[in-house]
Amino acid sequence: MEASLESSSTPPSPWSGLITRSLSAALLAAFFLGVLWEGSWIFTWLVTVAALIMMREWNGLTEREGALWRAAGLFYVSIPCASLIWLRNEPLGMQLVLYVIFTVWATDIGAYFAGRIIGGPKLAPVISPNKTWAGLGGGMLAAAVIGGIAHSFTPCPASLLGCIGLGALIAVIAQGGDLFESGLKRRARVKDSSSLIPGHGGLLDRIDGLIPVLPLFALLVYFAKAAS
Repeated sequence: MEASLESSSTPPSPWSGLITRSLSAALLAAFFLGVLWEGSWIFTWLVTVAALIMMREWNGLTEREGALWRAAGLFYVSIPCASLIWLRNEPLGMQLVLYVIFTVWATDIGAYFAGRIIGGPKLAPVISPNKTWAGLGGGMLAAAVIGGIAHSFTPCPASLLGCIGLGALIAVIAQGGDLFESGLKRRARVKDSSSLIPGHGGLLDRIDGLIPVLPLFALLVYFAKAAS
């Protein structure tokens, strides 16, 4: 009896759930990349369905917040989704989307491993107790490296240093989006926005970092086109 009590009180490993998270993320990524490659109406249809799912998750998270929060969800979901569709329909649009996707994914992976291996001071303990400054640094470094590698195929930014610098900036913005959704879930007193994706929660949980990045990157591409 004592042994069972002792084992039940053992804190969970920081790596618990990694296999489930990795498998579901790999399957989701493969599906998304396949649809991204196809483009056309199929991509638009997928993004539209994703937007409807995210609106449902948003409404669940803000059901206690009132009508203003519900209305804000329309902008929170629709603007990034519209930006994603616009980017894909641009010349070399697949490369533009891949740059954003790869840098945000690199941010998530770099932050996850750096935060668990290095640990250290918390980034925002009240909002998200698991996030650390080391995780932010790891995410920025990973995004900068992937951004530099992506320079070989992306048309924007045009320079290697621009791709590296933008990658690091995207990491900061993505972490801000992650923290915003963490705060929203804390207010709603839930762990995840839904149980749609095993090991990750809802769709909002999986792409919370992309949500603020997509409109800003779309604006960058638009102004770069206008200046050229």
